[in-house]
Amino acid sequence: MEGSSVITLEKICVFCGANYDKDKSYVKAAHRLGEVLGKSGINLIYKGGSLGLIGCVSTAAAVHGKRFLGIIPSAFTEKNLIGKLCGKEL
Repeated sequence: MEGSSVITLEKICVFCGANYDKDKSYVKAAHRLGEVLGKSGINLIYKGGSLGLIGCVSTAAAVHGKRFLGIIPSAFTEKNLIGKLCGKEL
């Protein structure tokens, strides 16, 4: 198309739960999203930590070579509601 342009996605912010859903298809989808982000070169911005569905996304992204930034409210760290930290946390 004349006049159209391609936008390159460099970063994406993902928000999902810190609990594992009873429906395993959500866990599988979260892992697949992280894998796709990692392989596609898209950096992840998320709520931080490694628990639940968001942990599946961030861990898979890290395994596949992507950097990510976790933004964690201090109240979560004080109560240890984030799990194991990996990547850069803000």
